[in-house]
Amino acid sequence: MLRPSLIGSNHLGDPFADANAEDAGAGAGTKEYVHIRVQQRNGRKSLTTVQGLKKEYSYTKILKDLKKEFCCNGTVVQDSELGQVIQLQGDQRKNVSTFLVQAGLVKKDNVKIHGF
Repeated sequence: MLRPSLIGSNHLGDPFADANAEDAGAGAGTKEYVHIRVQQRNGRKSLTTVQGLKKEYSYTKILKDLKKEFCCNGTVVQDSELGQVIQLQGDQRKNVSTFLVQAGLVKKDNVKIHGF
């Protein structure tokens, strides 16, 4: 039984801990994963983030193609820890995954989809 003192506290930990643990063990010969996550905003609105693409890619060109393909808005955000992150409006996880694989930017095995 759960003690009342633990209710409401952050005893469950980080929901992305499994993804962070996999990244922490990165060494020679390991895969570079592209993480696609969805975040709930307000009501039925959501935000899809894409991180882990190679640095030599032009994020603005990828974003332009994604916006045109999925009829949504988006932006490239510079994060201090994660580098450049693509943000798209709506739940575009499956769409982004298939787009990146079909465009040849990422192998299907290197895509991790998180959320819900």
